[in-house]
Amino acid sequence: MIPYATIEEASMALGRNLTALETLWFEYSATKSDYYLYCHNILFLFLIFSLVPLPLVFVELARSASSGWFDRYKIQPKVKNSFSDMFRCYRDVMKMFILVVGPLQLVSYPSIQMIEIRSGLPLPSFGEIAAQLVVYFLVEDYTNYWVHRFFHSKWGYEKIHYIHHEYTAPIGYAAPYAHWAEVLLLGVPTFLGPAIAPGHMITFWLWIALRQIEAIETHSGYDFPWTLTKFIPFYGGAEYHDYHHYVGGQSQSNFASVFTYCDYIYGTDKGYRFQKKLLQQIKEESKKSNKQNGGGKLD
Repeated sequence: MIPYATIEEASMALGRNLTALETLWFEYSATKSDYYLYCHNILFLFLIFSLVPLPLVFVELARSASSGWFDRYKIQPKVKNSFSDMFRCYRDVMKMFILVVGPLQLVSYPSIQMIEIRSGLPLPSFGEIAAQLVVYFLVEDYTNYWVHRFFHSKWGYEKIHYIHHEYTAPIGYAAPYAHWAEVLLLGVPTFLGPAIAPGHMITFWLWIALRQIEAIETHSGYDFPWTLTKFIPFYGGAEYHDYHHYVGGQSQSNFASVFTYCDYIYGTDKGYRFQKKLLQQIKEESKKSNKQNGGGKLD
């Protein structure tokens, strides 16, 4: 909670006038407890899980009515999901949200106090927010990689991770679709970055939101050429992670959650790279064959 009664008092304490964003933050948060602000994550996660995958639902339903236009972007075009299939996935995700994710957010506030996530003034600069988010993504990506490899051990897969792999052609709503134990364990990599480099509550909100949006994009099942994440170095994306789901339970490839460097360093992307090379060769041979056949017709 902000320890100032008025904006003037806050300005005097900072030795300057509040920025427009700081004024908005003061007016919204000054009378609210840190616990109440932290619990905003529950609302954010509900909205993200519900709304962010929704455009993908319309794209999937439109495939049959668009003469295959969207099929060019579908990574596994032979797989089609009905509305009932996607709603069933969403329903199960909401059950997990109500029974596990929501209560976990409610009881985990002491950990936020322990690492000293602050909610007061001044607000962090955009540069500070960006730097901390980079740290959070890198830390989460590295630790998630090893947790994910554990889930693909015989015990980890048969007891826990098999649920997430029920979708061999993933959809957006399937990003958080998992065993309750997996949801809890993957919370550790997510929390580790903020624990190492604690920041402001707004930065924490952004981190949780962006990480879930990234997971939904990775599980979208579509490889759109205009996706902005394609400009991020070493970013995996939907096509990269789709291969992991396509191979299924036997997959020992593409464990990374966000970036690809861990798979490259530890040699767990060899199957994926071999398949890409093979598909590229087939594509080139097909083009060459079509060109030759076309030349023959002209003669």
